[in-house]
Amino acid sequence: MDTLLLNALNGLSWGMLLFLIAVGLTTVFGVMGILNFAHGSLFMLGAYLCMQSMQLFDSFWFGLLVGPLGVAALGVLVERFLLRKIYSRDVTFQLLLTFALLLILDDGVRMIWGSGYHVVEPPVLLSGVMTIAGQDYPIYRFFLIVVGPLIGGLLWAFFHFTRWGKVVRAAAFDNIMAEGVGINVPRIYASVFALGAWLAALGGGLAAPQQSLNPAMGEKIIIESFIVVVVGGMGSFPGAFVGALLLGLLDSFGTVFAGRMQMAIPYLLLAVILLVKPTGLFRKGV
Repeated sequence: MDTLLLNALNGLSWGMLLFLIAVGLTTVFGVMGILNFAHGSLFMLGAYLCMQSMQLFDSFWFGLLVGPLGVAALGVLVERFLLRKIYSRDVTFQLLLTFALLLILDDGVRMIWGSGYHVVEPPVLLSGVMTIAGQDYPIYRFFLIVVGPLIGGLLWAFFHFTRWGKVVRAAAFDNIMAEGVGINVPRIYASVFALGAWLAALGGGLAAPQQSLNPAMGEKIIIESFIVVVVGGMGSFPGAFVGALLLGLLDSFGTVFAGRMQMAIPYLLLAVILLVKPTGLFRKGV
């Protein structure tokens, strides 16, 4: 029972971190129709910028503020000067462009910070362990379990109860009609891509105290993020949450019950969903 509890908590922790990254990916697709292959690199870049800011200002929270904002600013530039030129072209151009961006960001990180590993310590407030049902559990991982649904709830409220959120949903539903009634769709697209980049970078900053930083850290996360998006439903906000939760728990319990086969579980889940319900568990919609 103790092992099951710890694995459940670990699964929730990883799932909520994965949700923060996948929800940015699915939001960009749901509104703009862009499959962003560079999303994992934005996650990685966010982790490095957070680490650098933490070292410069000796504050984890300041780094967590500055890093994602820097990546969001980069996202605005990418949308304005690169993606905006290919919206009317075949989806192949989007894939090639975002894959090229992935390679550029990865090599850029290697040039600036090197190919070695870096370690970030959690803030003093969240270091140490807490007792849950008689078991010691890292406070920082429990923090991730709490912060994931909190940010998810704030995003959902933003899209459903604010004027800007409703405008974004209108542009996602029919961008031509939205532009016809005076909505500045290019500005909406820029803000949404910046939001997706910010969420990826925030996930990177939050992941930094949990794993060592290296230029390849975005590769695994982008694969699992795409699995979450496909399982939950392309462009579905609740689908990203349920998919991330499901994948996190399967990943955690798979290490106990499946051994070395655990690595294949996400792909088996993806295969089953594509065979049984190719559109995913939820319909498209932020």
